Amino acid sequence: MNKNEEEEQKWLDWAIELQSLAQAGLAYGKDKFDIERFERIREISAEMVAHKTEISVEKVKDLFCNEGGYQTPKIDVRGVIFENDKVLLIQESNGKWALPGGWADVYLSVKENVLKEVKEEAGIEASAEMIIALLDVTKNQGKKIPYGITKVFVLCEYVSGKFEKNIETVDSRYFGIDELPELETKKITAEQIKMCFEANRNRDEWKVVFD
Repeated sequence: MNKNEEEEQKWLDWAIELQSLAQAGLAYGKDKFDIERFERIREISAEMVAHKTEISVEKVKDLFCNEGGYQTPKIDVRGVIFENDKVLLIQESNGKWALPGGWADVYLSVKENVLKEVKEEAGIEASAEMIIALLDVTKNQGKKIPYGITKVFVLCEYVSGKFEKNIETVDSRYFGIDELPELETKKITAEQIKMCFEANRNRDEWKVVFD
């Protein structure tokens, strides 16, 4: 990371902390004047991010200012399916590949969410077998984002079905560890996929990875 990147990261760190403090203040504050101050602090944090990134103020406010209560990470679920020591990946409209998955919906468990995503993106009915890892995106993908994300990797087994092109994905294939295509690194990294291969090969001894 060069000096300019370090400087931008500091600004983002400060903005994220301000947003978190402001959201907690809005959730628990009682005095109307304090509420006004917390609202303004939240707006400033969004303006800081917009100033230091290519994200518009409106988009940042949508990310920062759309939730209430104590700020907690968002949950991203990823289904991991193997066949003949090859992993199933889906191709997005930008041509890049990822494990099937996405944001967890409210009122659905982790298991229900991952099976729903596998069905929607890969056309497959599957069974969820075990959790491979719970990873913090900031710590594992090298760059802080305006909100925390915990990524849940779930090892699944194919039951039935086949891929059909849909509004989210254009292709679905199995890949060996040495033949991975261009990945959508905002959603998955080669290191994380390698971890999934290790988990599949050592199911009986595997211990959930978390940080």
